[in-house]
Amino acid sequence: MSATSAEQQTDYAALGQSAYDLAAELFPLCRSITGQGVRDTLTLLERHIPLTRTEVPTGTPALDWEVPPEWTIRDAYIKNGSGERIVDFHSSNLHVVNYSVPVHARLSLEELRPHLHSVPEHPDWIPYRASFYREAWGFCLPHRQLESLGEDNYEVCIDSSLAPGHLTLAELYVPGAVEEEVLIYTHTCHPSLCNDNLSALIVTTLLAERWSKTTHRFSYRFVFGPATIGSLTWLSRNEDVLPRVRHGLVLASLGDPGPFTYKRSRRGDADIDRIASYLVERDGGACQHFAPYGYDERQFCSPGFNLPMGRLTRSPNATYPEYHTSADNLDFITPAALGESLRMCEAILGMADRNARYLNLSPKGEPRLGPRGLFNVVGGRPSEFEHALLWILTQSDGGPDLLAIAEKSDLNFDLVVEAAAALERAALVRELS
Repeated sequence: MSATSAEQQTDYAALGQSAYDLAAELFPLCRSITGQGVRDTLTLLERHIPLTRTEVPTGTPALDWEVPPEWTIRDAYIKNGSGERIVDFHSSNLHVVNYSVPVHARLSLEELRPHLHSVPEHPDWIPYRASFYREAWGFCLPHRQLESLGEDNYEVCIDSSLAPGHLTLAELYVPGAVEEEVLIYTHTCHPSLCNDNLSALIVTTLLAERWSKTTHRFSYRFVFGPATIGSLTWLSRNEDVLPRVRHGLVLASLGDPGPFTYKRSRRGDADIDRIASYLVERDGGACQHFAPYGYDERQFCSPGFNLPMGRLTRSPNATYPEYHTSADNLDFITPAALGESLRMCEAILGMADRNARYLNLSPKGEPRLGPRGLFNVVGGRPSEFEHALLWILTQSDGGPDLLAIAEKSDLNFDLVVEAAAALERAALVRELS
């Protein structure tokens, strides 16, 4: 089955529901940049795809960084003077500042207050906070609850450890007809946050599962790792792979109902930028220029690598109120959005795989198409398919690719691909490697 036919025959609504069900199963796990929560998440994803894991030891250099200690958390709470748990890690893992160092103490409200975080503008939401590279501890709670706290003798406990361990990377390599690769990266490190980034973890998994069952030109590498330190670690260990990367995508925040947003690579005019922009804009979405803020695209696009790697989201990070709060939950994402995100990812990869440049083998004048069974011998106004044949013949001098021809002619890309294949069968054009 080709990538195109797979896309056409897919029930994306059903796949979206399956993705949502998997999100519900993964939601309770406490993920971070290291630790068992990431491994447990990957174990559930491995029901769909075989993953090769790499455990990178604490202290391993990762370009200008190094792998941090592994964080393990078992329990955390704040108790009031009556012994009642008023903040409980087991009711929401967002209640604890991610990567908090261990603490067990009795504190007054004045002493405790600097360690408490809330979102005043959304008083019923719990914020997500982290302190990965600076030793600290803290709790997150709704602002309404924070405001209600009175003077008391509070018992605070974070039963955690920061110790030598490992950072976990995982990937699936799907070989194609050529060794040139398409690289897909998504981050594994956020705890109970559905859009950022359970949605992309799941969409990437289903994409990899389906793509491993299709025939395709390029080889595909799907990489799962924590944000920033994960991509830096992967890049530092895989520089030999990078010359083969023809296209790349960072996937994130793909479950909310907002329109698609594509962020261009640092190059700005890479083929993946043209392809994703073409599809996203026709879907009613928006495109952004590259900026050194966001997700892992800024690592892959840093000047020393400058990979052709853009980023696909629905609502971008920090642009919606629910971002990094407990409101980014199962009520915020939808099966329909997840299914449509998978469809868009497959459309982008499918176009990348089928886009090509051709050389007209009969370039002096227009070749006779009728005797070759390619043109209506009765005459009259050419059909769209016949228009596509003529456009390919006039443009195929080794310069414009099929996407450029589709854009210039305002013809459907799939029709242009079909016409190119017909001309190649008739020995009138040749695909260039």
